[in-house]
Amino acid sequence: MVSAAADLLSEGGFEAVRHRAVARRAGLPLASTTYYFSSLDDLIAAAVEFIGMREAAQLRTRVAGLSKRRRGAETTAEVLVELLVDHEGLDTVAYEQLISRYERYIACARQPALRDIQRRMLQQRTEAVGEAVERSGRSARPELISALVCAVDGAVVSALIDDSSSPQETARATLIDVIDVLAPYERRALPV
Repeated sequence: MVSAAADLLSEGGFEAVRHRAVARRAGLPLASTTYYFSSLDDLIAAAVEFIGMREAAQLRTRVAGLSKRRRGAETTAEVLVELLVDHEGLDTVAYEQLISRYERYIACARQPALRDIQRRMLQQRTEAVGEAVERSGRSARPELISALVCAVDGAVVSALIDDSSSPQETARATLIDVIDVLAPYERRALPV
């Protein structure tokens, strides 16, 4: 049931998550949604948490697959865009899911019960970026890793309303401009 609600949330935003739609998607009687969840808000919170866990698991898998090697600004930007924006390209479904992610950010800011869930999700994204930066032979303080994530998020939101470039292209260009400042190459110890 939570998985069905999460899928509806990803595909159509908060408006898509209704008791009847969730029950239909899950193949369960309508009464199941109200039996297991005291309110629609509780079901939505569970769906947001489920999406966060699913996205975090995908991020961890992608980061674990990164080789450790020194990467230039363009390659590092590409790695981070693949992690944060999309791994396999934005078809129509993936594009809608990307929009849904940013709608969740805003909606969670307005709903105190969802803020903690969203904060944990953001922390997991930031940790994944930190690991990817490290695997790229770069280093950055935690607040600068957060700035990289914010740069991607801002670029994506901007691109979602501008038809001139894709969210990936916009995020990549933004990162290329800031990566060497926010996450410079690690300094190697000089031999004594």
